[in-house]
Order: sequence, then C-alpha cells, then structure tokens
Amino acid sequence: MTQTIVIAEMNNNAVHPSTAELVSAANTLGGEPTLVVPCTDAGQASGAAGMGAATIIAAKSGAFAHYDASGWAEALDAVVPQGTIITGASPQSKDLAARLAARRNLSVVQDAVKIEGGSITSPVYSGKAMQTVSASGDVVVSVRSNVFAPATGGATDVSVIDTDGNVATSVQEFMARASERLDVAEANIIISGGRGMGSPDNFTHLEAIADTIGAAVGASRAAVDTWEAIPHSMQVGQTGKTVNPNLYIAVGISGAIQHLAGMRSSKYIVAINKDADAPIFQHADYGIVATWEEALPVLHESLKGMMG
Repeated sequence: MTQTIVIAEMNNNAVHPSTAELVSAANTLGGEPTLVVPCTDAGQASGAAGMGAATIIAAKSGAFAHYDASGWAEALDAVVPQGTIITGASPQSKDLAARLAARRNLSVVQDAVKIEGGSITSPVYSGKAMQTVSASGDVVVSVRSNVFAPATGGATDVSVIDTDGNVATSVQEFMARASERLDVAEANIIISGGRGMGSPDNFTHLEAIADTIGAAVGASRAAVDTWEAIPHSMQVGQTGKTVNPNLYIAVGISGAIQHLAGMRSSKYIVAINKDADAPIFQHADYGIVATWEEALPVLHESLKGMMG
C-alpha cells in the first residue's frame, strides 16, 4: 500500500486547524499518514500534535519564512517521503500541489470533495458537474476545507528535519501575516458584498462584521468589475475563488450563476437583498429582504451581543 503524506496548512507560522481535515482525508486512503509541517522553527510544529497522524515531521528551513512556490516545492521535495501527497485547496496549497506533482512526475487532482479507496471526486465545469477518477498509484491531491471531519489522536512527538530551499527574491515587501485579513478561500465564515452595496466605501460595514465574528470579506464579480478599490483577490465566483465555508453571508448580491458557481456548496447561505425576486434567495437557507443600510446595523449589533 502506498504511503500517504499530508502537507500541513500553515497560518501565521502555526499549524492551521484544517490540517486535521487533511489527515482525515488521508485516512480514507488507508495506511498511517505522515504529517509534514513546513516551518522556520520546529516549535511551530507543536500544533500538529493530536491531529490523527501516525508520524509528524517538522521540515525546518528559512525557505518557509514566506511563501515562494519554487522554494517551497524544492525544500519539501527534499524531505517528503515517496507516496501520495495530500494538501489543502487554498490558492497557495493548490499551487504547491501542482509543483510537487511536476517535480515527482505524478498526476494531480485539485479540489477533491470525496475520497473512497482509490476513487477521488472533484468538481469540474465551475462546479456544474463532478468527476471521479481512480488512482492506481501515487498521486497529489488537494482537498477542500470543511468536507472531511477533523481527525484526532495520533502522534504527539515531532521529528525535525532541516532542509534548504532557494527563496526567490521578493518583488515587494511581505506584510506581517498577523495584519492580513483571512483569505476567502481559507475561511470558515465569509461575508460578501455585491454592487448593491452602492460604493466600495460601504464595504467597511462588512469588514466590521467580519472582525466581530472572525470572517473573511468577499465580493461578487460585479463589485470587482465596478470598483477598482475592490481587488480581484476578494472575488468569489466562476472567475474568482471557489469557497466552501460553513456560513456564507451575501449582501447586495443578486445571485448570478457565475457567483453561485463559487459558493453554492456552502453549508449555510444567508442572503440580504432589497429585491425579493433576486435569484440568490432560491439558494439561501435564510433570506432577509431589506437594504444593507437597514439590515447590517441590526445584524452587527446582534452578532456583537452573541460574541460578547
């Protein structure tokens, strides 16, 4: 049976909780997964204890101080055992998955939502259909968040391996990760705004709610195309990012098919729109027919009370 290796998801130099979901996905392939933690300090791998892996390896290198695709792939390729590799499906991890697959001449399956034995299911055509492929040998698989239940138990001791990677020269300074807002592709809760917000300045109301509940802020393509102040990195949809959070709050978004393609697999969808006939309401678990000016202040105060 092929060995299975999980590359830990890292956030602010710590192991992200979603890593336990990746270990759970690896468990479906059988065997005892090895969890590899990319880090600059072996202490950063301590968060991987009890996430269900049989073995934990801290891959220590200066290459992991900031993400550089070539540097990370080279550094990990030097220490990751041969076998099937499991990564997250964040933009960074999908990039890494493709590069590791290329270095090892393996096939890659992106955005997996189901694994049964050697069969791997993933969406195609912007989520309009699903494909299932059969892996007869080693493969690299990126797995979407919030699909597999987190694994528990397993190893608590960490082995440390030093490795070197060539970190490409940064084009611009990296902002401290602690000051960055969570990327929509990684978030468990997302609040997104559309052109119905009226102005990019009004996205500050979404940001205030996001800060209260620990959410990421997204946007529809209409908002991104209309206002230069709303970057493409926030876009959720067919030509943006596909997300799968537990809770997705859509504010001033009509629900065009292109946007739905990127978020309709969310576990719970809340829609706020002044148009009762907006298509988004056909897919929402909860709908509020109101302007954002009417709904957001009430929503924010209620959430602050709940979080307090």
